[in-house]
Amino acid sequence: MNLTFFVNLTKLKLFTMEELIVLLGAYLFVVLAIAVLLIVCQWMIYTKAGKPGWASIIPIYNIVVLLEIVKKPIWWLVLLMIPLVNVVIAILIMIELAKVFGKDGGFTVGLILLPYVFYPILAFGDAKYIGDEPEVAA
Repeated sequence: MNLTFFVNLTKLKLFTMEELIVLLGAYLFVVLAIAVLLIVCQWMIYTKAGKPGWASIIPIYNIVVLLEIVKKPIWWLVLLMIPLVNVVIAILIMIELAKVFGKDGGFTVGLILLPYVFYPILAFGDAKYIGDEPEVAA
């Protein structure tokens, strides 16, 4: 086997240190911008549901309030701590979140697969919280 290929790869220099620092800085800026966007969206969603917006930034309590918004029992918080079960419960919460804002199944799929697009739509769009209204029997 010819080892010169591997030796040449170790000498390969893709970026200088300055370029890496600039790339890392740009990456961190984008990540922080997305985080701020999602925090603001969650704040607006909580406010639309009649809950305090600040509750969206308190760890664990934000999940308790979200469970109240979607009308699920607080013990679901325990289920969110179990690996693999938490994925199913999170999807169920997204389904209920879409329902309490009057959205359909397609919007739920968007919340699950493209949260960076659909959370702002839910937060800043014309969606109204209908979770407090009594259900009408058909």
